[in-house]
Amino acid sequence: METKKGKAFAIWVTGLPASGKSTLAASLQSQLAEKGIAAAVLESDALRKIFTPHPHYDDAEREDFYRQMVFVGALLTQFGTPVIFDATANRRRYRDLARQQVPQFLEVYVDSPLEICAARDPKGIYRRARADAANTVPGLQAPYEPPVMPDVVFRGDQEPPESAARRVIAKLAEKGYLSPAGSH
Repeated sequence: METKKGKAFAIWVTGLPASGKSTLAASLQSQLAEKGIAAAVLESDALRKIFTPHPHYDDAEREDFYRQMVFVGALLTQFGTPVIFDATANRRRYRDLARQQVPQFLEVYVDSPLEICAARDPKGIYRRARADAANTVPGLQAPYEPPVMPDVVFRGDQEPPESAARRVIAKLAEKGYLSPAGSH
């Protein structure tokens, strides 16, 4: 398989912190690479170090951050590089902005229960929130608006990420964002 000629696709992997977004994004990137498709993963924590090196995570900062993230992703797709957004993007409008700017767009919702996410907590954000050291965690103190009509739903607490990645790739093909190998 290969991307269709012209602008590339973007996949936004959204969900609560520690829901399994990064694991799914890595599996997606790997499975796409096996098909000869080099996708760029735009991971919010890595980009935040550049765009907002001393983050406060308030609404205004998040608005600016996601606008910048979407700009980079849309630019990459315009030059033929598929993009996987690995970001909570707790407000629908952040993801909708990407959908408006990238015609070949999929939204993938990693639906994991809050208690599972808090138990995983690899970055300690839920622990800091419980200790009153963080006050803007999506799903706790800040709202998280799940997608209304996601293209794919992945139960991060029930399904292996490799299986979900295969379903996402099948959805890309179903929507016509991929071409069979060898056909141009």
